[in-house]
Amino acid sequence: MKVAPFFGCMIPIKYPQMEAAFRRTMPNLGVELVDIDGFTCCPDPIYFKTKGVLDWLTIAARNLCVAEEAGLDLVTLCSGCTATLKEAKFLLAEDEDLKERVNERLMRVGKEYQGTVKVEHAVVVIRDELGIERVTESVVKPLDGIKVAIHYGCHLLKPSQIMHVDDADYPSILENLIAAIGATPVGHDRKLLCCGKGCLDGDMPVEMVFDIFTSIRDSGADCMGLICPTCFSSFDLGQIVVGRKKNTKFDIPVIYYFQLLGLAQGLAPEEVGLNLHKVKADRILAELAGGEAQASA
Repeated sequence: MKVAPFFGCMIPIKYPQMEAAFRRTMPNLGVELVDIDGFTCCPDPIYFKTKGVLDWLTIAARNLCVAEEAGLDLVTLCSGCTATLKEAKFLLAEDEDLKERVNERLMRVGKEYQGTVKVEHAVVVIRDELGIERVTESVVKPLDGIKVAIHYGCHLLKPSQIMHVDDADYPSILENLIAAIGATPVGHDRKLLCCGKGCLDGDMPVEMVFDIFTSIRDSGADCMGLICPTCFSSFDLGQIVVGRKKNTKFDIPVIYYFQLLGLAQGLAPEEVGLNLHKVKADRILAELAGGEAQASA
């Protein structure tokens, strides 16, 4: 299976460990990543879109044109990128006049949007194209005993009539992917809450992060598992900032799914970049090492 990865802005610039984990794990699932030159920012589905919808839509369509010209479907690593590119496809398919307006703009850079490329987040590709059982088959060091609190965020699931990922109120895709690597998915009552990144009110993001991490701490989870770099930016350093403001300490590692998958596939923590996180996963790694020692004894 060949796909074109769309890493967006935040992963290559701020969190290259997420890209590294993805690049190192997908070949073990039988996926060939074909890099394409010419992508730009998706662009952002909140701030940029609010500033100018037609500009936002044109830039998204130009990215889709790049993939169309290469004849490859797009696999995204960021929920925001997924939301932008899938909504652009939806809007341009629904409104022929809008598509013509966008293509008039794209003509200036020698491109024309056709609507032939498919866009999905990597976790959806695994579930629907590969099958979750292939994840299990790739595991050499199951994450037995590790309890992972799921965070879905906003953009992967909603609006459901565009995203078509899962039941927006009762999703299970991330729980199933966590279970496939031997870890235990842990339910908590804030797993669908927004990370707060899009809120301009100074106090609201603090309260949202505080509520989410209080819920995770109460659940007894060892870490948070997620699939969006924007959410990660709110939670890794964010829990430290919020903890200081709230006079509490959470110390809950925030781990991107493909980093967890990499550990289960036998990659070293440094190979998936866990050493680059603000909140370290030392307790989890020690527990995994202890389990391996017992198994070999």
